Amino acid sequence: MNTIRAIVVDIEGTITPISFVRDVLFPFARAHLPGFLQDHADDAQVADEIAAIKAMAPGTDVVQALMGWMDRDVKISPLKALQGLVWRAGYDSGELRGQIYSDVADCLQAWRERGFALYIYSSGSVAAQKLLLGHSDAGDLCPLLSGYFDTLVGGKREAASYQAIAGRIGAAGSECLFLSDIEAELDAALAAGWRTAQLVRAQDGTVGSLRHVNCATLAEVDGTLN
Repeated sequence: MNTIRAIVVDIEGTITPISFVRDVLFPFARAHLPGFLQDHADDAQVADEIAAIKAMAPGTDVVQALMGWMDRDVKISPLKALQGLVWRAGYDSGELRGQIYSDVADCLQAWRERGFALYIYSSGSVAAQKLLLGHSDAGDLCPLLSGYFDTLVGGKREAASYQAIAGRIGAAGSECLFLSDIEAELDAALAAGWRTAQLVRAQDGTVGSLRHVNCATLAEVDGTLN
């Protein structure tokens, strides 16, 4: 078995409580998106995302389409990008602060010092990932990370996505470890030849998989790093 060179980490349910995303971030986006779109419709990035939404949901009001996607928790790039812009405003104003599990910062720091390359792969946009980690209650964690991936690289339940990420990292699949709370995501990574470990956080009520190593904290992952 090859030595692990890169550790790729999910966010929601892995390093951040699901309740933060569900009960804080999503309601904040829902409350602020309509006004944000009205105020920033002429901004180039916002205009591009609006055009993409209209192409995906022709004949549907843009706000209505966004709200419907949020209701169904659809992982779609224009929604994630606009949510990220709204969250940026919230983080900049101090209304939002990223919640990180207490074991995360120390473990990421220790792994970085031991020479592991650390990456994020989340369904949230790269911009939203950087905001959450850069404005976390554990401080700015972005300097510990070597890169970020979102659904633009592919769906998290598709083996091809992990093959693509390994290619961009410049490592063999067997040299990559993926950490997530979702069994189907871990299955996809495993199918791509990756090593895997499932974070089974008691606070999130995660059901442990029989196909992957189960860890209650990042500290417990250390036993797989050889």
